[in-house]
Amino acid sequence: MSRLRILHAVRSDGFGGVEQFVRRLAISQAAAGHVVHVIGGDPERMEPQLSANGVGHTGPPDSAIAVARAISAHAGEADVLNTHMSAADLAAVWALAAVRHAPALVSTRHFASPRGRIGALPIDTLVGRRIRAEISISDAVARAIGRPSTVVHSGVPDASEGTDRTRTVLIAQRLEAEKRTDHGIRAFAASGLVERGWTLDVAGDGAERPALEALTRALGIPATFLGFRTDLPSLFATAGMLLAPCPVEGLGLTVLEAMAAGLPVIAANGGGHTEILDGLDPRALYALEYPDAAAVSLRSLADDGAGRAALGTAVRERQRSAFSLAAQVAGTDAVYRAALGSAR
Repeated sequence: MSRLRILHAVRSDGFGGVEQFVRRLAISQAAAGHVVHVIGGDPERMEPQLSANGVGHTGPPDSAIAVARAISAHAGEADVLNTHMSAADLAAVWALAAVRHAPALVSTRHFASPRGRIGALPIDTLVGRRIRAEISISDAVARAIGRPSTVVHSGVPDASEGTDRTRTVLIAQRLEAEKRTDHGIRAFAASGLVERGWTLDVAGDGAERPALEALTRALGIPATFLGFRTDLPSLFATAGMLLAPCPVEGLGLTVLEAMAAGLPVIAANGGGHTEILDGLDPRALYALEYPDAAAVSLRSLADDGAGRAALGTAVRERQRSAFSLAAQVAGTDAVYRAALGSAR
Protein backbone atom coordinates (compact mmCIF):
# COMPACT_ATOMS: atom_id res chain seq x y z
CA MET A 1 0.00 0.00 0.00
CA SER A 2 1.31 3.48 -0.88
CA ARG A 3 3.06 5.58 1.72
CA LEU A 4 1.18 8.59 3.11
CA ARG A 5 2.53 11.88 4.37
CA ILE A 6 0.63 12.51 7.61
CA LEU A 7 0.49 15.69 9.68
CA HIS A 8 -1.04 15.56 13.19
CA ALA A 9 -2.03 18.78 15.00
CA VAL A 10 -3.18 19.40 18.56
CA ARG A 11 -3.40 22.81 20.25
CA SER A 12 -1.65 21.85 23.47
CA ASP A 13 1.52 22.26 25.46
CA GLY A 14 0.59 19.47 27.87
CA PHE A 15 0.76 15.70 27.93
CA GLY A 16 -2.57 14.14 28.78
CA GLY A 17 -4.57 11.37 27.19
CA VAL A 18 -4.94 13.09 23.80
CA GLU A 19 -1.25 13.88 23.50
CA GLN A 20 -0.34 10.31 24.46
CA PHE A 21 -2.79 9.10 21.82
CA VAL A 22 -1.17 11.31 19.16
CA ARG A 23 2.37 10.30 20.09
CA ARG A 24 1.56 6.60 20.10
CA LEU A 25 -0.36 6.70 16.82
CA ALA A 26 2.29 8.79 15.05
CA ILE A 27 5.07 6.39 16.07
CA SER A 28 3.01 3.40 14.94
CA GLN A 29 2.23 5.05 11.61
CA ALA A 30 5.92 5.78 11.05
CA ALA A 31 6.72 2.14 11.83
CA ALA A 32 4.18 1.17 9.15
CA GLY A 33 6.19 3.14 6.58
CA HIS A 34 4.42 6.51 6.51
CA VAL A 35 6.08 9.94 6.82
CA VAL A 36 4.69 11.60 9.95
CA HIS A 37 5.01 15.00 11.61
CA VAL A 38 3.30 16.16 14.85
CA ILE A 39 2.38 19.70 15.87
CA GLY A 40 1.77 20.32 19.58
CA GLY A 41 2.16 18.65 22.95
CA ASP A 42 4.73 19.02 25.72
CA PRO A 43 8.07 18.88 23.90
CA GLU A 44 9.84 17.19 26.82
CA ARG A 45 7.44 14.24 26.62
CA MET A 46 6.70 14.28 22.90
CA GLU A 47 9.92 15.07 21.08
CA PRO A 48 12.42 12.47 22.39
CA GLN A 49 10.24 9.47 21.58
CA LEU A 50 8.98 10.96 18.31
CA SER A 51 12.48 11.80 17.14
CA ALA A 52 13.80 8.37 18.13
CA ASN A 53 11.16 6.82 15.89
CA GLY A 54 11.63 9.06 12.88
CA VAL A 55 8.69 11.40 13.52
CA GLY A 56 9.12 15.17 13.21
CA HIS A 57 7.79 17.51 15.87
CA THR A 58 6.83 21.18 16.06
CA GLY A 59 5.59 22.78 19.22
CA PRO A 60 4.20 23.56 21.56
CA PRO A 61 1.93 26.16 19.95
CA ASP A 62 0.81 28.84 22.41
CA SER A 63 -2.39 29.77 20.55
CA ALA A 64 -4.72 28.62 17.79
CA ILE A 65 -3.01 31.15 15.52
CA ALA A 66 0.34 29.50 16.23
CA VAL A 67 -1.17 26.11 15.34
CA ALA A 68 -2.49 27.59 12.09
CA ARG A 69 0.94 28.96 11.24
CA ALA A 70 2.59 25.61 11.93
CA ILE A 71 -0.01 23.85 9.79
CA SER A 72 0.57 26.34 6.97
CA ALA A 73 4.30 25.65 7.14
CA HIS A 74 3.84 21.87 6.74
CA ALA A 75 0.55 21.48 4.85
CA GLY A 76 2.19 21.52 1.43
CA GLU A 77 4.18 18.42 2.39
CA ALA A 78 1.19 16.41 3.69
CA ASP A 79 -1.44 14.18 2.12
CA VAL A 80 -3.54 14.08 5.28
CA LEU A 81 -3.94 16.54 8.15
CA ASN A 82 -5.32 14.79 11.26
CA THR A 83 -6.52 17.26 13.91
CA HIS A 84 -7.30 16.52 17.54
CA MET A 85 -9.74 18.67 19.57
CA SER A 86 -11.73 21.69 18.46
CA ALA A 87 -9.01 24.32 18.71
CA ALA A 88 -6.90 22.38 16.22
CA ASP A 89 -9.94 21.89 13.96
CA LEU A 90 -10.46 25.65 13.83
CA ALA A 91 -6.77 26.35 13.28
CA ALA A 92 -6.68 23.84 10.42
CA VAL A 93 -9.65 25.39 8.63
CA TRP A 94 -8.09 28.85 8.92
CA ALA A 95 -4.72 27.59 7.69
CA LEU A 96 -5.95 25.46 4.80
CA ALA A 97 -8.06 28.28 3.36
CA ALA A 98 -4.80 29.75 2.08
CA VAL A 99 -3.20 26.48 0.89
CA ARG A 100 -3.59 25.79 -2.81
CA HIS A 101 -3.06 22.02 -2.68
CA ALA A 102 -4.43 21.30 0.77
CA PRO A 103 -4.22 17.90 2.45
CA ALA A 104 -7.41 16.00 3.26
CA LEU A 105 -8.60 17.16 6.69
CA VAL A 106 -9.55 14.39 9.13
CA SER A 107 -10.65 15.16 12.70
CA THR A 108 -10.32 12.63 15.51
CA ARG A 109 -12.99 13.00 18.19
CA HIS A 110 -11.78 12.07 21.66
CA PHE A 111 -14.66 13.16 23.88
CA ALA A 112 -18.27 12.03 24.15
CA SER A 113 -19.78 15.45 23.45
CA PRO A 114 -20.45 17.77 20.50
CA ARG A 115 -18.02 20.53 19.66
CA GLY A 116 -18.67 23.73 21.59
CA ARG A 117 -19.44 27.24 20.46
CA ILE A 118 -17.68 30.52 19.86
CA GLY A 119 -20.20 32.91 21.30
CA ALA A 120 -23.53 31.90 19.79
CA LEU A 121 -21.95 30.21 16.75
CA PRO A 122 -21.48 26.41 16.86
CA ILE A 123 -17.94 25.38 15.97
CA ASP A 124 -19.38 22.69 13.71
CA THR A 125 -20.79 25.46 11.53
CA LEU A 126 -17.29 26.86 11.09
CA VAL A 127 -15.39 23.65 10.46
CA GLY A 128 -17.90 21.01 9.36
CA ARG A 129 -17.82 21.58 5.61
CA ARG A 130 -14.03 21.57 5.38
CA ILE A 131 -13.52 18.33 7.35
CA ARG A 132 -13.47 15.35 4.99
CA ALA A 133 -13.89 12.64 7.63
CA GLU A 134 -14.22 12.24 11.38
CA ILE A 135 -12.87 9.42 13.53
CA SER A 136 -14.45 8.56 16.88
CA ILE A 137 -12.31 6.64 19.35
CA SER A 138 -15.34 4.68 20.61
CA ASP A 139 -18.99 3.98 19.95
CA ALA A 140 -19.80 6.16 22.97
CA VAL A 141 -18.06 9.13 21.33
CA ALA A 142 -19.70 8.42 17.95
CA ARG A 143 -23.16 8.47 19.53
CA ALA A 144 -22.53 11.76 21.31
CA ILE A 145 -20.86 14.05 18.76
CA GLY A 146 -23.87 14.65 16.52
CA ARG A 147 -21.98 14.12 13.26
CA PRO A 148 -21.21 11.12 11.04
CA SER A 149 -17.96 9.42 11.98
CA THR A 150 -16.06 6.15 11.71
CA VAL A 151 -15.22 4.34 14.94
CA VAL A 152 -11.56 3.35 15.19
CA HIS A 153 -10.78 2.09 18.66
CA SER A 154 -7.55 3.23 20.25
CA GLY A 155 -4.85 0.61 20.57
CA VAL A 156 -2.08 0.16 23.11
CA PRO A 157 1.15 -1.86 22.96
CA ASP A 158 1.16 -5.39 24.29
CA ALA A 159 2.85 -5.65 27.68
CA SER A 160 4.37 -8.36 29.82
CA GLU A 161 1.94 -9.87 32.27
CA GLY A 162 2.43 -8.64 35.82
CA THR A 163 3.72 -10.93 38.53
CA ASP A 164 3.97 -10.81 42.32
CA ARG A 165 0.88 -8.67 42.62
CA THR A 166 0.39 -6.78 45.87
CA ARG A 167 -2.76 -6.15 47.89
CA THR A 168 -3.06 -2.68 46.40
CA VAL A 169 -5.98 -1.01 44.68
CA LEU A 170 -4.70 1.51 42.13
CA ILE A 171 -6.51 4.57 40.77
CA ALA A 172 -4.59 6.22 37.91
CA GLN A 173 -6.06 9.35 36.29
CA ARG A 174 -6.02 13.14 36.33
CA LEU A 175 -7.32 14.42 39.64
CA GLU A 176 -10.04 16.65 38.22
CA ALA A 177 -13.69 16.82 39.23
CA GLU A 178 -15.11 15.05 36.16
CA LYS A 179 -12.93 12.00 36.83
CA ARG A 180 -14.81 11.30 40.11
CA THR A 181 -11.77 10.06 42.00
CA ASP A 182 -13.76 10.82 45.15
CA HIS A 183 -16.19 8.04 44.18
CA GLY A 184 -13.29 5.63 43.93
CA ILE A 185 -11.90 6.64 47.32
CA ARG A 186 -15.31 6.28 48.97
CA ALA A 187 -15.80 2.89 47.32
CA PHE A 188 -12.46 1.67 48.66
CA ALA A 189 -13.38 2.90 52.14
CA ALA A 190 -16.79 1.20 51.97
CA SER A 191 -15.36 -2.08 50.69
CA GLY A 192 -13.76 -3.00 54.00
CA LEU A 193 -10.53 -3.96 52.25
CA VAL A 194 -8.44 -2.09 54.80
CA GLU A 195 -9.35 -4.77 57.35
CA ARG A 196 -8.23 -7.38 54.80
CA GLY A 197 -4.78 -5.81 54.47
CA TRP A 198 -5.30 -3.85 51.25
CA THR A 199 -4.08 -0.29 50.62
CA LEU A 200 -4.94 2.39 48.06
CA ASP A 201 -2.52 4.10 45.66
CA VAL A 202 -3.62 7.15 43.66
CA ALA A 203 -1.44 8.04 40.67
CA GLY A 204 -2.01 11.39 38.98
CA ASP A 205 -2.24 15.07 39.80
CA GLY A 206 -4.70 17.91 39.40
CA ALA A 207 -6.79 20.55 41.09
CA GLU A 208 -8.70 18.02 43.22
CA ARG A 209 -5.66 16.54 44.93
CA PRO A 210 -5.81 18.54 48.21
CA ALA A 211 -9.52 17.77 48.64
CA LEU A 212 -8.95 14.10 47.86
CA GLU A 213 -6.09 13.83 50.34
CA ALA A 214 -8.35 15.41 52.96
CA LEU A 215 -11.08 12.91 52.08
CA THR A 216 -8.81 9.93 52.70
CA ARG A 217 -7.83 11.35 56.09
CA ALA A 218 -11.47 11.94 57.00
CA LEU A 219 -12.35 8.37 56.00
CA GLY A 220 -9.36 6.99 57.88
CA ILE A 221 -8.02 4.85 55.04
CA PRO A 222 -4.37 4.19 54.16
CA ALA A 223 -3.80 5.92 50.82
CA THR A 224 -0.64 7.00 49.04
CA PHE A 225 -0.83 9.85 46.53
CA LEU A 226 1.92 9.15 44.00
CA GLY A 227 1.57 12.31 41.91
CA PHE A 228 2.12 12.35 38.16
CA ARG A 229 3.95 9.20 37.12
CA THR A 230 5.80 8.35 33.93
CA ASP A 231 6.18 4.70 34.98
CA LEU A 232 2.56 3.57 35.01
CA PRO A 233 3.47 0.20 33.41
CA SER A 234 5.48 -0.68 36.51
CA LEU A 235 2.46 0.12 38.69
CA PHE A 236 0.19 -1.96 36.45
CA ALA A 237 2.61 -4.87 36.77
CA THR A 238 2.44 -5.01 40.58
CA ALA A 239 -0.97 -3.65 41.68
CA GLY A 240 -3.72 -6.06 42.67
CA MET A 241 -6.66 -4.28 41.01
CA LEU A 242 -7.29 -1.09 39.04
CA LEU A 243 -10.33 1.00 39.98
CA ALA A 244 -11.48 3.35 37.18
CA PRO A 245 -14.32 5.55 38.54
CA CYS A 246 -14.58 8.12 35.73
CA PRO A 247 -18.09 7.87 34.22
CA VAL A 248 -17.38 9.83 31.02
CA GLU A 249 -14.21 8.40 29.46
CA GLY A 250 -14.24 8.53 25.68
CA LEU A 251 -12.56 5.13 25.75
CA GLY A 252 -10.02 4.80 28.58
CA LEU A 253 -6.37 4.45 27.57
CA THR A 254 -5.28 3.90 31.16
CA VAL A 255 -7.73 1.01 31.47
CA LEU A 256 -6.43 -0.48 28.21
CA GLU A 257 -2.81 -0.20 29.38
CA ALA A 258 -3.71 -1.91 32.64
CA MET A 259 -5.49 -4.65 30.69
CA ALA A 260 -2.38 -5.18 28.57
CA ALA A 261 -0.49 -6.03 31.76
CA GLY A 262 -3.19 -8.44 32.91
CA LEU A 263 -4.31 -6.20 35.78
CA PRO A 264 -7.90 -6.93 36.91
CA VAL A 265 -10.06 -3.84 36.29
CA ILE A 266 -13.20 -2.54 37.99
CA ALA A 267 -14.68 0.43 36.12
CA ALA A 268 -17.71 2.68 36.06
CA ASN A 269 -20.17 1.33 33.48
CA GLY A 270 -20.23 4.41 31.27
CA GLY A 271 -18.56 5.93 28.23
CA GLY A 272 -15.95 3.76 26.59
CA HIS A 273 -15.51 1.52 29.64
CA THR A 274 -18.59 -0.40 28.58
CA GLU A 275 -17.11 -1.22 25.16
CA ILE A 276 -13.82 -2.33 26.68
CA LEU A 277 -15.12 -4.58 29.46
CA ASP A 278 -18.63 -5.68 28.51
CA GLY A 279 -19.11 -9.44 28.47
CA LEU A 280 -16.28 -10.24 30.89
CA ASP A 281 -16.68 -10.96 34.62
CA PRO A 282 -19.77 -8.90 35.63
CA ARG A 283 -17.80 -7.53 38.58
CA ALA A 284 -15.59 -5.60 36.13
CA LEU A 285 -18.33 -3.00 35.52
CA TYR A 286 -20.46 -1.32 38.18
CA ALA A 287 -23.63 0.68 37.58
CA LEU A 288 -23.18 4.45 37.62
CA GLU A 289 -26.42 4.96 39.51
CA TYR A 290 -25.21 2.66 42.30
CA PRO A 291 -21.70 3.79 43.31
CA ASP A 292 -21.76 1.39 46.28
CA ALA A 293 -21.62 -1.39 43.67
CA ALA A 294 -17.95 -0.55 43.18
CA ALA A 295 -17.31 -1.41 46.83
CA VAL A 296 -19.16 -4.70 46.38
CA SER A 297 -17.04 -5.62 43.35
CA LEU A 298 -13.83 -4.68 45.14
CA ARG A 299 -14.71 -6.79 48.16
CA SER A 300 -15.86 -9.75 46.07
CA LEU A 301 -12.75 -9.85 43.89
CA ALA A 302 -10.43 -9.25 46.84
CA ASP A 303 -11.85 -12.40 48.43
CA ASP A 304 -11.63 -14.37 45.18
CA GLY A 305 -8.03 -14.89 44.15
CA ALA A 306 -8.95 -17.29 41.36
CA GLY A 307 -11.56 -14.84 40.07
CA ARG A 308 -9.03 -12.01 40.04
CA ALA A 309 -6.54 -14.12 38.12
CA ALA A 310 -9.20 -15.15 35.61
CA LEU A 311 -10.29 -11.55 35.10
CA GLY A 312 -6.65 -10.51 34.61
CA THR A 313 -6.26 -13.12 31.89
CA ALA A 314 -9.56 -12.14 30.26
CA VAL A 315 -8.78 -8.41 30.09
CA ARG A 316 -5.34 -9.13 28.66
CA GLU A 317 -6.83 -11.30 25.93
CA ARG A 318 -9.50 -8.67 25.20
CA GLN A 319 -6.85 -5.97 24.72
CA ARG A 320 -4.84 -8.10 22.34
CA SER A 321 -7.81 -9.16 20.26
CA ALA A 322 -9.71 -5.87 20.01
CA PHE A 323 -7.48 -2.94 20.99
CA SER A 324 -4.12 -3.46 19.29
CA LEU A 325 -2.03 -0.73 17.70
CA ALA A 326 -1.95 -2.64 14.42
CA ALA A 327 -5.76 -2.58 14.21
CA GLN A 328 -5.84 1.13 15.05
CA VAL A 329 -3.27 2.00 12.37
CA ALA A 330 -5.13 -0.07 9.76
CA GLY A 331 -8.50 1.46 10.65
CA THR A 332 -7.11 4.98 10.62
CA ASP A 333 -5.39 4.36 7.30
CA ALA A 334 -8.70 3.27 5.75
CA VAL A 335 -10.37 6.53 6.87
CA TYR A 336 -7.48 8.59 5.50
CA ARG A 337 -7.65 6.94 2.09
CA ALA A 338 -11.42 7.35 1.89
CA ALA A 339 -10.99 11.04 2.75
CA LEU A 340 -8.35 11.40 0.03
CA GLY A 341 -10.71 9.83 -2.47
CA SER A 342 -13.45 12.23 -1.41
CA ALA A 343 -11.09 15.19 -1.72
CA ARG A 344 -10.16 14.21 -5.27
